[in-house]
Amino acid sequence: MNPSSFWNAGHRPTLIAAFLYFDLAFMVWVLLGPLAPDIAGALDLTPAQTGLMVATPTLAGAILRIVNGLLVDRIGPKRAGAISQLIVITGLLSAWAFGVNSFAGTLALGVILGFAGASFAIALPLASRWYSGEHQGKAMGIAGMGNSGTVFAALFAPTLSRMFGWNAVLGLAVIPLAIVFVLYMAMAKDAPGAPPAKPLVAYLEPLRQADAWWFMLFYGVTFGGFVGLAASLSIYFTNEFGLTTIVAGYYTAACVFAGSLVRPIGGALADRIGGIRTLSVVYIVAALALAGVSTGPTSLAVALGMFIVAMLALGTGNGAVFQLVPQRFRAEIGVMTGLVGFAGGVGGFLLASSLGIAKQLTGVYQSGFLIFAALAVLALVGLTAVKRRWRTT
Repeated sequence: MNPSSFWNAGHRPTLIAAFLYFDLAFMVWVLLGPLAPDIAGALDLTPAQTGLMVATPTLAGAILRIVNGLLVDRIGPKRAGAISQLIVITGLLSAWAFGVNSFAGTLALGVILGFAGASFAIALPLASRWYSGEHQGKAMGIAGMGNSGTVFAALFAPTLSRMFGWNAVLGLAVIPLAIVFVLYMAMAKDAPGAPPAKPLVAYLEPLRQADAWWFMLFYGVTFGGFVGLAASLSIYFTNEFGLTTIVAGYYTAACVFAGSLVRPIGGALADRIGGIRTLSVVYIVAALALAGVSTGPTSLAVALGMFIVAMLALGTGNGAVFQLVPQRFRAEIGVMTGLVGFAGGVGGFLLASSLGIAKQLTGVYQSGFLIFAALAVLALVGLTAVKRRWRTT
């Protein structure tokens, strides 16, 4: 195949617009994580409240992914994406102009940022509908690379907070969002021949099958672990090792970058050695790394190494899960993408909130990491139990 044929296929401006939208949306989705130490200090939040604050955008994004999936079916991905971006921009501008002065205010802002996290259900179909089957992997891979936007939040939010104050960061984030919105409206275009909208009951039909729940668990662990750590590591590094928020942001960015980088590699590895084998290794490595962190390492270098290993495993698992889903649910891939994405967000909420609760109740984060390590083991047990049936059917 001519390598240039992909770039000549589909609609390149839409693909670029989908990537930019996804990238900036993921940046603001986890924005409360890097800002959490400053916000918690200013509002005198407890560890449990801080954990719930950074977890709320993840849970809201999970729920809104299903809502956005319905909107995409009914009004098209471009229009759905425009509505979502305007909600996020308006919410951030309001938070900057009027201030966020209470714990309830942080939760309300978290719900608004959930619309950014739900961009997954818009950006991917916006791009993929323009490409035939032979180019789907490349198109989805390029659009999906937008999860690297989480790195920008970890790198720049703490520094801007130190320079201008954390509330000003909410307003500053609107600048790149507004630029991307203008580019999105100029470049993005809905593909012709869109599939007809599905009835609501169609979205629940796959849940009648046990395998759908297994896939939701698998992605709940891999993507949930990734986004939960992305939102929580700045808090962990500042509280456990006394780092400044800026230095903690650099360490968090290193971990997040590792997990983002290997997502397409995970899909390629699953193509080569099999998704089941890849995921089995992923869960073993992630469980061991998170269990290692739960021992409370006193060395910053050791803790950082364990987190990077965990993020590498979880990022690889994100790609591997979506190598398997189309094989098992080829006819229901659109619906399953929404359901599996929802489960991923729920997993992130569980990890981020459990870390805060663990700190509140025990004074340390260790039990929160151990709980998620146990979920990775549960996913491995489930994968082992069903793989024989998958191979025979």
